[in-house]
Amino acid sequence: MADGENLTVLSGFILLGFSDAPELQTTIFTIFLSLYILTVLGNLMMILLINADPQLHTPMYFFLTHLSFIDFCLSSTIVPKALETFLLGRSHISFLGCFTQIYFFIALITCECFLLGVMAYDRYTAVCRPLLYVTTMSRAHCYGMMVLVYTAGFLTSLLHTVLVGRLSFCRARSINHFFCELPTLLQLSCSDTRANEVLQASGAGFNIVGSVLMILLSYAYILHTILHIPLAKRRLKAFSTCASHLAAITVFYAPGMLAYIQPHKVGDRDKLISVCYTLLTPTLNPLIYSLRNSEVKGALRRLRGRKLALRLSRL
Repeated sequence: MADGENLTVLSGFILLGFSDAPELQTTIFTIFLSLYILTVLGNLMMILLINADPQLHTPMYFFLTHLSFIDFCLSSTIVPKALETFLLGRSHISFLGCFTQIYFFIALITCECFLLGVMAYDRYTAVCRPLLYVTTMSRAHCYGMMVLVYTAGFLTSLLHTVLVGRLSFCRARSINHFFCELPTLLQLSCSDTRANEVLQASGAGFNIVGSVLMILLSYAYILHTILHIPLAKRRLKAFSTCASHLAAITVFYAPGMLAYIQPHKVGDRDKLISVCYTLLTPTLNPLIYSLRNSEVKGALRRLRGRKLALRLSRL
């Protein structure tokens, strides 16, 4: 082995977090911890509520369960280690731990991209083809679509992780980030990373274009259908079934778009986007679907009613 080659196989990496603002470490730690607790509680509540209430056993809420599950896993993959980094100012992460973060981050982000597209198709079927909705979105079809979503996400991530695992890493081992993200890791390699960069660009393009195209086509048909509904009240009701999903799409895609058009430094921009995907979006999604959705509010009231009735029966 050449001097300095593959030292990170033995020693791992150092996560710097937000080391350029040491005076804010405690504040950042507190914000991350608070949002992570909200993320965990909110997403687990959505999963348990949907599974506990028979009236929510519909395709839309089936997909929402998986969205909450993906958001919970995404935050849990990144945030606990990030909290240690903020608390200590910097922290060590093993070679295996770093590649595990990369694998699950790419897999779960890809899954969420495609899941939002599948949820748009579900709304298209409900609004534009209501008579065929039960057949088109049958239990078997819903499970089949989720298998495709998870397969696409985890196989894509496996390809990225295997390719980056073949790279050599020399003496530079400090990652200017709060977790192991693929672009920042490629910057530390002393190998030829052109194949990784091509795969990263083409994979991101395929994921984003594929999911966004499905979303845009679905909502183009939905808008056309809604505009041809004669009664304003029925138009509003049809649109309201899509409002929460539209808000979730905005929360997921808007941060990246805004970050790329703002004149941030590259490192600051990457950290901003990552904070949105790993913490802000998973925190907001349960709030969007619980605060804007009358069916979820009704399920919460029924759950409280059942708990109250159970307590009274024990008296």
